[in-house]
Amino acid sequence: MKQIPAPLWTLTIGVVVTLISLWLGFNNDWLPEQASAQSVLVDNFFNVMVVIGTALFLVVEGTIVYCMIQFRRRKGDDTDGLPIEGNLPLEAFWTAIPAVIVIGLGIYSVQIFQDMGGFTPGDAVYDHGTRLAHSSEVTVGDFTQAEEGDETLLAKAVYGIGAPLEKEGQSADFEVNVAGMQYAWIFTYPETGIVDGELHVPVNADVKLNISANDVIHSFWVPQFRLKQDAIPGKNTELRFVATKVGTYPVVCAELCGGYHGAMRTQVIVHNPSDFNNWLEQRTAQADTGAHEAIAANPADLSDEEYLAPYSNDIGIEPNLIAHLSE
Repeated sequence: MKQIPAPLWTLTIGVVVTLISLWLGFNNDWLPEQASAQSVLVDNFFNVMVVIGTALFLVVEGTIVYCMIQFRRRKGDDTDGLPIEGNLPLEAFWTAIPAVIVIGLGIYSVQIFQDMGGFTPGDAVYDHGTRLAHSSEVTVGDFTQAEEGDETLLAKAVYGIGAPLEKEGQSADFEVNVAGMQYAWIFTYPETGIVDGELHVPVNADVKLNISANDVIHSFWVPQFRLKQDAIPGKNTELRFVATKVGTYPVVCAELCGGYHGAMRTQVIVHNPSDFNNWLEQRTAQADTGAHEAIAANPADLSDEEYLAPYSNDIGIEPNLIAHLSE
């Protein structure tokens, strides 16, 4: 029987490996559901890496198995193997291919980071909300000093994931201040004064989170959004996203922050616009009802349990437990 030419074998193997890699790369179910506009970008990048990783695995492992079978020691063969010292074209080939793959993935990842808004933060927010041209700014440490007419303005730089480049300079539809503490997340809605232990946002709205930490480094992570941002003591960080699916999704601290780190969890609830407005009106009314009590009470005269009670009710944790954890 006539032997099949090596080029035909190579072509056949290449086609099979390519088809298997493409199928697995775009049909895997290894990530949580997509619930934000940014998650689509991250998943596309992940799928490309799965395609490349699958192809490399099949080629490398297939070569090893082939060599184990084809070049195994036969019974009665006690001779030495061929004294092969090297193959420059082969070594150049298997060095060039990974180099091209790494460079390509690096360029693609930068593009994804840009599309998600990773290059936008760093714009200083001044005391009166005016954003100045970078040419008039001088950075000293974490602060930016800028001149506007006769005024000298000072503001902290912001780090994190901001607006995509096409929305640079545009305000978000909705802002929430997020404070991480051992071991809870506190969400404050600056326009209404609402304080909650859960994050509530409207679907398809451009949401900006202003993140801070009260004690140690925490990490705000929503797996379904494919977004993660550190909360750093003394630093302003930002996370901007668009939730695209109504539902309830876990918020996890992804940075080891102490003995109860594993319990530092809450959730983000994505509402349709009408439900979100109803929630907002309800919580605003509750805040107005208790406003006179808040004004009359002097925080210095309150015990830790009394001071933390409003927050503990929202979080669902006993106030004495929070007071104990804060010690």
